[in-house]
Amino acid sequence: MPSIRISNLRIDVTQPEVELPKRLAKTLGLSEADITRWRILRKSLDARSRNSLKFVYTILVELPDGPLAEKLLSKKTGDVELFAPPQFDDVTPGTAPLEQRPVVIGSGPAGLLAGYLLAAKGYRPVIIERGQAVKERVPAIRGFDAGGEHDPENNYLFGEGGAGTFSDGKLTCRLSGPDVDWVLTKFVECGGKPSLIYEQRPHLGSNRLPMIVRNFRRQIEAFGGEYRFGCCLEGLDIADGRLNGLQTSNGYIATTQAILGIGHSARDTYRMLLSVGIPMCQKAFQLGLRIEHPQEQVNRHKYGKPEYLPLLGAADYTLTAHGQRDVYSFCMCAGGITIPSVSEPGCIATNGMSNSRHDTPFANSGIMVTLEPHEFGSTHILAGVELQRHFESVAFELAGRNYFAPIQTVADFLAGRTPPKDQRLASSYERGTVALNLDEVLPPIISTAIRSGLPVMDQKWRGDFLKNANLLGPEMRGSSPVRIERDVVTRQSPACIGLYPVGEGAGFAGGIISAAVDGLLSAKQIVRQFSRL
Repeated sequence: MPSIRISNLRIDVTQPEVELPKRLAKTLGLSEADITRWRILRKSLDARSRNSLKFVYTILVELPDGPLAEKLLSKKTGDVELFAPPQFDDVTPGTAPLEQRPVVIGSGPAGLLAGYLLAAKGYRPVIIERGQAVKERVPAIRGFDAGGEHDPENNYLFGEGGAGTFSDGKLTCRLSGPDVDWVLTKFVECGGKPSLIYEQRPHLGSNRLPMIVRNFRRQIEAFGGEYRFGCCLEGLDIADGRLNGLQTSNGYIATTQAILGIGHSARDTYRMLLSVGIPMCQKAFQLGLRIEHPQEQVNRHKYGKPEYLPLLGAADYTLTAHGQRDVYSFCMCAGGITIPSVSEPGCIATNGMSNSRHDTPFANSGIMVTLEPHEFGSTHILAGVELQRHFESVAFELAGRNYFAPIQTVADFLAGRTPPKDQRLASSYERGTVALNLDEVLPPIISTAIRSGLPVMDQKWRGDFLKNANLLGPEMRGSSPVRIERDVVTRQSPACIGLYPVGEGAGFAGGIISAAVDGLLSAKQIVRQFSRL
């Protein structure tokens, strides 16, 4: 059965999606009755003309063999072409014996999908997670937001699902192909909406993610996998360059195959890895501030017509200011909240998240700059980590040592004015804010770059971007400042056969999907080598 791909099919956002077969038939010169098997490959919003917003579709249509297909294919144009969807590489198990169960270290996106594949293929993986299951994690986070004590092992960054569970659930990814499609399909099977597979900016929502990661766990356990919560990696047992086992806070685990998905905030684990000789290097990372403004302001600018809002929901944006040092928006959370991205006591950093309904009155986004290794101030491998910790601890001290977030109006920040400490500014940051000069919580080169970039972003929005806007910070966890080295073919550490560094914490991914795919690819390597348990 031949398949064709129709690209650039543009439909007004007010038209219902049930009319797609009619539009497909018209585009292809067929009757609507001929369009029986079709599916959306891609859907995006074209908002360049605010008075005429369009959805842009790419659609796969399957046609029965015969004269109809031959006639259509003979007349195909640039937007209509023969198309064979790439197939997922469903890897075949190898033959080498595997005496111990493989271990997945960390249950974030990389560990989650690696564990899922290994479990589905019959390898009965053990997943260790330093934090707690979502049932205990959610109330701990709510208690902290309400003013409770910080738990260094069970927080916004550590626990079931990793930092991704409370990172908004954006599934946007520069990657494409069958591995990405497979990952998205698994998210749908575990509770995500079906449109995740084809939306340009798919979004799970922080309220749904706990359920989704729990459903992944139930599937993994049903396949024979095992979770161990409150179990932190503390050491590696390496002999003759090969992994023999793991020392953990809950005892020794014998294993020769371990996927290392620790996340970008496991600073103690970085130190341990460095101490046992696992090769690592400095890596550029992103840092900056978080901007908040009224969501209604963003909606009005992007949509123009108020009647678009019920159809499209809260509007998002992506902005870049090119210059001597580029400044760009990051992790934009429409109708979201700003949260404390805190993994250790005595530090404060911000991040953003939003629930599936995008229903708060605030829009927030990171305003980020890339810092290169030569700007870390030291050649030590963990210099970037120490730079993060320094400014996070400064922010903690200046804001009163209670995990309040430093905040400043954009106008004061641009003018370099220190605000009065008793100033009260509206914010979605639940725990509380303190008006401060944000220059004090960033490296000077970063604050200078942001001060240059924000007016450029405002010009792109014809003066709509910076009105009513406040800045919070610092935002230090845009990515890992460390890369854990691995062989490009085997995906294993060159100093430890059987250890597979993956995901954001290893410096090989930049979001939920890219991390998930990275973990998946390393799990495939284990399957290729070894027979099932």
